[in-house]
Amino acid sequence: MFYGLIGEKLGHSFSKEIHEKLGRYEYELKELAPDEVEAFLRGREFAGINVTIPYKQTVIPFLDEITERARAIGAVNTIANRNGKLLGDNTDFGGMEALIRRMGLTLEGKKVLIAGTGGTSKTAKAVAEALGASEIFKLSRSAKEGSISYEEAYQTHADARILIHTTPAGMYPATDGIAVDLERLPGLEGVVDVVYNPLTTRLVHTAREKGIPAENGLYMLVAQAVLAAEIFTGEKFGDACIEKIYREIAFEKRNIVLTGMPGSGKTTLGRILSQRLGRDLVDTDEKIVEKAGMPITEIFRLQGEKAFRDMESDALMEVSRTGEKIIATGGGAILRSENVAVLKMNGTLVFLDRDPAGLLPTDDRPLADDAEKIRRLYEERYPKYTAAADLRLEIRGGPEETADELLEKLK
Repeated sequence: MFYGLIGEKLGHSFSKEIHEKLGRYEYELKELAPDEVEAFLRGREFAGINVTIPYKQTVIPFLDEITERARAIGAVNTIANRNGKLLGDNTDFGGMEALIRRMGLTLEGKKVLIAGTGGTSKTAKAVAEALGASEIFKLSRSAKEGSISYEEAYQTHADARILIHTTPAGMYPATDGIAVDLERLPGLEGVVDVVYNPLTTRLVHTAREKGIPAENGLYMLVAQAVLAAEIFTGEKFGDACIEKIYREIAFEKRNIVLTGMPGSGKTTLGRILSQRLGRDLVDTDEKIVEKAGMPITEIFRLQGEKAFRDMESDALMEVSRTGEKIIATGGGAILRSENVAVLKMNGTLVFLDRDPAGLLPTDDRPLADDAEKIRRLYEERYPKYTAAADLRLEIRGGPEETADELLEKLK
């Protein structure tokens, strides 16, 4: 008998780490083909399982009992084996409700748009109804299953206050996807995106740039997992446990991205963090040199700065698609807004702010090979560094002290 998750593709699931942080049981990820689901459920060789795409409705006919909550939603994501009887429940409701409340969003009396018509959209609709939304509209490209088209939403419901996104658009590995044009929904007060990989989708990033409160689905994922564990074990873990696990998972999964002037100590600090945290260190300048087969000074001399910046953007995209790394960027990495967006997909941007008097010129940095160039570059780039950064760290001590300070702030 075991605990675990069933679904069709689980290679990038965070569920194992979340459940095992509770310290109550081991948790397995079990990929099943569609024709394997029935035999697995009839075998009943598990104590408790979670269910994800695309089987949240498939499992229902094989259950002995289903809660009213799951029945109303029409989807099951949690199954407990009670002495050979299978009980189906839905903790996605509680997870989504917890996320919305944590964001401080009020749905009462407001118009809510739900992007998507799949199983999670049913959960979103149930939650919006429970929180008192005055009007709820589902959106789809084909206006199917009682939904309206995106175009109709833009033309008729541009006054909507809340958007809940439940489609796979923007999910890893297709991280460029975005289902909703936020420019055409100027009344939004909050955006909830159930996608949790990457940690910051294009939708969430775009909303935040517009000043709209927006969060991805990681907190929802943790909350629904903890609620499922309560069903499995009969224990009550509570909100403090959800928050603790969420913060731990967010820190573990998110890249630490070091930005700042040439010579500010990004690579040195990166090596220390890599050793302490057991994470890979990626120096993007080194990746560019390796791929180009020549030093950066030669790239500038032979191909020009634009060619180098294009190589840099490619390198940043490659290293940012997944998390759990330390990334030391080149001094000009934040000059392009698209680079910042890419780095923030799975990363926290840390600006290492060292006084320009302490930045030493070197021959391998063509834009910072003398003191005067460094001073001018610092003044020119400073607003860009601070605007891009999630955290500014003033360098006042040695590398070990800086690492201590940074980790304290990040955790």
